[in-house]
Amino acid sequence: MKKLFIITILMAITTAVHAEYRNVFVELGYQPAQVDAKVKEVFNDVFRGPNKVYFEVGDSLGYISDIKNHDARTEGMSYGMMIAVQFGEKDIFDRLWRWSKKYMQHQDGNRKGYFAWSCKTDGTHNAEGAASDGELYFITALIFASNRWGNDTGINYKAEAQHILNSIQPKEYTPEPSPAGFPGFGPQQTGPQKMYLIDPETNLITFTPDGFGNRFTDPSYHIPAFYEVWARWAGDGRAELWKACAKASREYLHKATHPVTGLNGDMSQFDGSEMQMPRWPGMPQPKPGEKPRRNGSNNFRYDSWRVPMNITLDYEWSGADAEWQRGYGERIQNFFYAQGVDTFMDQYRTDGSLPEEDEILPAGGFRKLRHSIGLVSTVAAASILTKHAKRKEFVDALWRAKHEPFEDGYFDAYYDGLLRLFAFMHLSGQYRVIEPAK
Repeated sequence: MKKLFIITILMAITTAVHAEYRNVFVELGYQPAQVDAKVKEVFNDVFRGPNKVYFEVGDSLGYISDIKNHDARTEGMSYGMMIAVQFGEKDIFDRLWRWSKKYMQHQDGNRKGYFAWSCKTDGTHNAEGAASDGELYFITALIFASNRWGNDTGINYKAEAQHILNSIQPKEYTPEPSPAGFPGFGPQQTGPQKMYLIDPETNLITFTPDGFGNRFTDPSYHIPAFYEVWARWAGDGRAELWKACAKASREYLHKATHPVTGLNGDMSQFDGSEMQMPRWPGMPQPKPGEKPRRNGSNNFRYDSWRVPMNITLDYEWSGADAEWQRGYGERIQNFFYAQGVDTFMDQYRTDGSLPEEDEILPAGGFRKLRHSIGLVSTVAAASILTKHAKRKEFVDALWRAKHEPFEDGYFDAYYDGLLRLFAFMHLSGQYRVIEPAK
């Protein structure tokens, strides 16, 4: 019996997630009470303030809206759930999950268990397909909710996570005709197709589980430590697969980030190489002597902003790739420091040059480069990875940055606001692996 007890303890130690949570604000001279008040202020900006993106519906539902695009997205809904469970906001978490399950999650058909990535705020679908990062966050947030609150308070969080995990496994299906209106990704697929969240040949997350999008990936969808959470607590019998996914994801990030600038494209091939310009049937070919149009998805743009913070999360929660991640942190901050801590732009080519106008991804009706607080936030979060003196300048820049409209009226309460909140959570040591209550 004593021997069995010792073996059990050793197994628990060897399978534990390595995690280190530092309050970098305090390390750099801010007072603890000052930090706590600031984090609370930023949380309230997102969930309760005049520019909030969280809205309650009736007695039991709630959603997060990308206000400038007039929709609710799996990205924001799952982010909101992750933030809520981190702060112990059970009512917010449950409202967001109930809305997601009621309106977004497919309950039957080819996509059963997956989520429609964009809905109107009344729950009407703008698109039927999934964007893979939503499922990634939904699963992890539900596991944390199970660990924090148990499964007998009205929602069986673990069972909901397991349902999604079972649904995302590879399967064959026949595509349904795409409805007119909201754009999809790539041309209409015909004949038997495959659907999977994780590409079975590479163990890498897809851009979308079905259609053209499962042929490539998005660097900002790679959060290896999430898979280790699944391996440890999902209880779905696939622990070894999830560990393999974590390993593959870390190896992929080495290839997908530029060796000098640290920048990555918004999308890439599974081997980390650039996307090729698609040529759908009927697209005009370049005229003789005309410069081919560059595929802007190879540039560092809005999705790409998340990568510095995602790599930081993996460093904090796992530490399995710490040496490379520290080097990455130095590279990415050195690049943005050279552009000016208070003046760097929010879109670049991965070699560090600025994109041409037709490569700039528009947002909110504007096609314009900006010094965006969302990117200010994620680059500051990477200060957890670094030791150079520059890191304080990035942290101070985030602290003093005001989340307010630009002079031309552009304002992103949603994406900028959520990334800002995540960065404050990281830098204050309040974004953690949530283990089961003892």
